[in-house]
Amino acid sequence: MSMDVGSKSVRSDINVTPLVDVVLVLLIIFMVITPMLQRGKPVTLPEAKHVSSLGKGGDPILVSVTADGRVWLDGEVHTKQELKDDQIAQEINLEIMAKPGVPIMVKVDRDVKYKRVRQVVLEVSKTHVMGVSLAASKSDDKSGEDKASDDKPAAEGK
Repeated sequence: MSMDVGSKSVRSDINVTPLVDVVLVLLIIFMVITPMLQRGKPVTLPEAKHVSSLGKGGDPILVSVTADGRVWLDGEVHTKQELKDDQIAQEINLEIMAKPGVPIMVKVDRDVKYKRVRQVVLEVSKTHVMGVSLAASKSDDKSGEDKASDDKPAAEGK
């Protein structure tokens, strides 16, 4: 194949540099935005065999308990605000007044003692809100369990 040097033919090569630039910019944007999408304080959730999704009601009010036992509230009025035990019910009621009918989800780190979890759940229950859920991540462990037990629906909160 020879090429005619004097001809004015159209060069049909595709310039991929702008495409690569756009893809890299999008990648950077997603890398920056993704950690911001997670609401509440970051905690390592306990694993559960049966996990159900939240029902209706929109984005839940998140009550997070970190590994050191501190309680954080993230909702419509408060954004990642630390709470003392005697403030939990009062501040959740403020959140409920701002957005009625919204569910409450309690996220507890897997290293928190059960006694502390119970204290926080008791404080949350003082609001008398139906639909309090505990957050958990789904475990993939299928250690010799009967297949029929996997088909049962997961128990929901209060």
